[in-house]
Amino acid sequence: QVQLVESGGGLVQPGGSLRLSCAASGSIFSVNPMGWFRQAPGKEREFVAAIRWSGGNTYYADSVKGRFTISRDNAKNTVNLQMNSLKPEDTAVYYCTAGRSYGYYDDRYRPSLWGQGTLVTVSS
Repeated sequence: QVQLVESGGGLVQPGGSLRLSCAASGSIFSVNPMGWFRQAPGKEREFVAAIRWSGGNTYYADSVKGRFTISRDNAKNTVNLQMNSLKPEDTAVYYCTAGRSYGYYDDRYRPSLWGQGTLVTVSS
């Protein structure tokens, strides 16, 4: 069974950094675009970032552009989200996602698989 397992969430002060990781099991990964979504309390789930199946090409929500960086290591079946200059409004449950094989990684990115989520809290 294919699974996505996130790690790295926690409590961080405003202005701090945090790195989320996602481990993918099974054959899904090297040909799939990967992405991160988040859901803040009382709000709808929103797109954060995505990366092309081969890496190198990325796409970000305007709210995190310049602060967050998505990367992947196809040899290790992992995708990461480096989050810098964190703000209280970044507080949310962050979900790792996978798109269909050779699918889009930009504003047409549509996940077909979701992880269970990891909580990020930005607070002093």
